[in-house]
Amino acid sequence: MASLVLPQLHNFTMAKNTTARTKAASFLSDGFLFATAALVAFLLVWSLLSFFAATPSFSTSSFPDTAATPASCPDTGRGPDPLHDPPDESFYDDPELSYTIDSPPVKNWDEKRREWLKQHPSFAAGAGDRILMVTGSQPTPCKNPIGDYLLLKLFKNKVDYGRRHGINVFYNNVLFQPKMFSFWAKTPTVKAAMLAHPEAEWIWWVDSDAAFTDMDFELPLGRYKAHNMVIHGWANLIYEKKSWTSINAGVFLIRNSQWAMDFMDVWARMGPQHADYDKWGEILRSTFTDKVLPESDDQSGLAYLLLKEKEKWGDKIYVENGYYFQGYWVEIVGTFENITEKYGNIEAAERRLRRRHAEGVSESYGRVWAEQLRDAGGGRGSWRRPFITHFTGCQPCSGDHNQMYSGQTCFDAMQMALTFADNQVLRNYGFVHPDLQDPSTVNPLPFDYPV
Repeated sequence: MASLVLPQLHNFTMAKNTTARTKAASFLSDGFLFATAALVAFLLVWSLLSFFAATPSFSTSSFPDTAATPASCPDTGRGPDPLHDPPDESFYDDPELSYTIDSPPVKNWDEKRREWLKQHPSFAAGAGDRILMVTGSQPTPCKNPIGDYLLLKLFKNKVDYGRRHGINVFYNNVLFQPKMFSFWAKTPTVKAAMLAHPEAEWIWWVDSDAAFTDMDFELPLGRYKAHNMVIHGWANLIYEKKSWTSINAGVFLIRNSQWAMDFMDVWARMGPQHADYDKWGEILRSTFTDKVLPESDDQSGLAYLLLKEKEKWGDKIYVENGYYFQGYWVEIVGTFENITEKYGNIEAAERRLRRRHAEGVSESYGRVWAEQLRDAGGGRGSWRRPFITHFTGCQPCSGDHNQMYSGQTCFDAMQMALTFADNQVLRNYGFVHPDLQDPSTVNPLPFDYPV
């Protein structure tokens, strides 16, 4: 059923949708029907037309939490000071520095970042955990009539999550390397973002068709302190099955470091701008027998580096499956009703979660949720909100969706996921969507809801 379960509401009128249960049930049945094909649905063949479907060399310990502040820039304790950029030379003054992916490699990036933070002490505090989210879409209007509408809502969703957690978002809709189209467009974008944001420890790439569906969840950065990259996947499928669908390259964290600069250069050399592009297609096809695309793609290229160069790259990459770092939408959307009911029951029993509060302090309430959800699990089979729901195969901009499901199924699922997430945002503004299939309708919430 697409309608929310809102327990024990006083004088609260809910919109009803007589077809909602059938639709939600179809999503759940899709999840079972295509369970064996869930990984295959990650195939980037459905993304061809989309713009973007030892100790770490640079660790958080490289940055002090506090730094000496020059007299010319007093530390007011108010956070980063965007008005202060001293005249001292930095790496930005080097005429040889280039932001492009096919330029000469960036060297000594760890030292350059460290020196820049010394020059900008207001940015140094908290630098070890600072994240920049990077996403984007194609530079031209979508072919799918509803594509631009969906991309706008998906962008809003990312901005909402970033605002709640103090994460800035860079949305790019141009090709920084014209030959690196489709899924390869992310690599030059991420490199440019690293250079443009030396104050950020992590660059977080999130595909345009991925939606945050747990607005309270915080990335467990402490888990990744010995790693330089985080991806979603299954180690046994990488190293035992040698499957190119063992990972998903649509969402990843990468530490802003020399390791990352070197890795991005190596990864990008498998792309269409390089003379060895066709050769890499053959290598990847011979390495991963389940690979369908004849061309070299970013996902199988990343899997290859994990498999073949484990000591150099793979050992620094954390393969996450303990929670939905990104999850396949077919197995997720049909669970929203059950999740909503369970969360409502927790709120009814926990006074702290019912208290009205400013959006700016939402993270403190997220910690309370974390206490309540210790036994909820984290990934497939869990009843907690999935962190990121990835609409792999739906192609909202081009409309060239995977033939395993219809375009309408994709659209309905996206609407439900985005409305499910929006309810978590609107809660702090005193409203809620009573029906996940009707994003245009909201009702005011009574005091002390849901008691």
